[in-house]
Amino acid sequence: MQIEKCEIYTRNNHKEKIPFIFLNSDRKEGKILFEEIASLTQKDFVLIAIPVNDWNDDLSPWYCKPVFKGTKPFAGKADEHLSYIETKILPSVEEALLKMDIRSSYHALAGYSLAGLFALYAAFTSDRFKKIVSASGSLWYPDFHEFTRSHPLSRQVDQIYLSLGDQESHTKNKLMAAVEDKTRTIASELNETCHVFFEMNEGNHFKDPEFRTAKGIAYILNN
Repeated sequence: MQIEKCEIYTRNNHKEKIPFIFLNSDRKEGKILFEEIASLTQKDFVLIAIPVNDWNDDLSPWYCKPVFKGTKPFAGKADEHLSYIETKILPSVEEALLKMDIRSSYHALAGYSLAGLFALYAAFTSDRFKKIVSASGSLWYPDFHEFTRSHPLSRQVDQIYLSLGDQESHTKNKLMAAVEDKTRTIASELNETCHVFFEMNEGNHFKDPEFRTAKGIAYILNN
């Protein structure tokens, strides 16, 4: 099913209300992730795979110069993309699924890499999501840790899942090399406000992204 160009996947055993999982992802990943999640949990859920026009621009919270030589900068359009999700995608999805007698028990926002950074950013800037999944999130992003320290977490958020690969900090890029320290510190600090689960996976940033994302989503569904 397609709504607002999103791919919608549903597992519903006629429950009155089930979780709606919103995922910023490449469209081709939606079906793969749905199957991965379904293999890891018996819970019913709806997965909404949201297309992203430009990852560096749409998922970054503020401007950042290029991280690597010859690459483009990050435009910092996360607020615009989040507004699109809140004002267009959420109501359209809920209206369409209500016609199928499928209602939301809660909304969750998930993503991998920059989409994981975006998901955690939304935990501070939106009141529409109860659970957050940031799998191998780009929490190395300049000034992001300072942002999490100086802004209150949304009162709607009661659970956050964070993960990282155990080789992700092994890079010559000084900015990205800090990702593990920053992720661990942010996890510890946020755990004082809500339930935060953090785990390490084997491998670098590019190993098993679909499985890592699915594992995070299955965790919030099961807990």
